[in-house]
Amino acid sequence: SGAECRRGATMIAGRAHNGWVIWLSLLVALLLSIAPMPASTELARPLWLGLVIAFWSLALPHRGGMGLAFVFGLMLDVLAGTLLGQNGLPLILIAFLVLSLQQRLRMFPLWQQSMVLLVVLGLAQLVQLWLNTLTGNRPPTLIFLVPVPISALLWPWIFVVLHWLRRRFDVN
Repeated sequence: SGAECRRGATMIAGRAHNGWVIWLSLLVALLLSIAPMPASTELARPLWLGLVIAFWSLALPHRGGMGLAFVFGLMLDVLAGTLLGQNGLPLILIAFLVLSLQQRLRMFPLWQQSMVLLVVLGLAQLVQLWLNTLTGNRPPTLIFLVPVPISALLWPWIFVVLHWLRRRFDVN
């Protein structure tokens, strides 16, 4: 009984200890979201935070979810100088939809997950457009949707890298 208790405490401590992998991956995604890019490629910037939020919501629904999406959305708002919540709401939508579809998505091959994420990220970008319109910053064309297919194409690589990190550091 005492050995089982110690083993249980070690497992809990190990889980809590390796939560830094989730936070670090989200911080890297946040930095990639605000890193300077040439003006010609700025419109095609992948939705890094959305992809990483989607991964952790899919892989560990009890650890990565709407709370993390909101916190990192607020961080992005502060760093980008946008209205508070303007990036948080689309990220929460991504987390919510992935959590809602989590049981099905886990059974899909990566290419089908990419197709589902194409729709999920597209909806998030439409919410972003709506919020931009409310604040008076509506883009004149639908070019704001360019990051969506780029992000969907990147999903298999993001998934493989984050899955490897999850296994390497035993994040549960």
